[in-house]
Amino acid sequence: MLHADHTGTWSYRHLTVPPGPGESPDEAARRACELAPGAPDSVVHSTSWRYDRERARVVLTYAVCPDPVPGAPRAVLGDLPIARGPAPASPSPERIEMANVAAHAIQHLAFLMATDPVVGETLARRPAIAAALRSCSPVPAGELGTTQITFGRAAAAGR
Repeated sequence: MLHADHTGTWSYRHLTVPPGPGESPDEAARRACELAPGAPDSVVHSTSWRYDRERARVVLTYAVCPDPVPGAPRAVLGDLPIARGPAPASPSPERIEMANVAAHAIQHLAFLMATDPVVGETLARRPAIAAALRSCSPVPAGELGTTQITFGRAAAAGR
């Protein structure tokens, strides 16, 4: 779940939930956040997947924006690079931190805000979030080259 404050600083919190019997991953993400399927002011979007070797499972990540619990404790994101694999034929990074997953999700939402009218209209109703997303490059999250994502005040100063 993602939050941007008035300075453009992003923070996140995460939950891990498996889908219940007969439940889709979309439904599980909404259940975990206590959101109804038609929640008009929230974006729930699958942003990435990765393979967890230790548990032999595929992990599907959803971004929920804005965080439905504004006062909940969250981890603050600073500047960080997107996690990348070591070579074109080896796309999986050796190590992925939760902050890398959140940064990827934010970049994904920036792309959707610029290209998906429904997502764009929903996020535009949250001025701090819309401004913070506009400070990110709206290219697809997997096409960032060597770009480093900059969040918050540093992003505004570097523009």
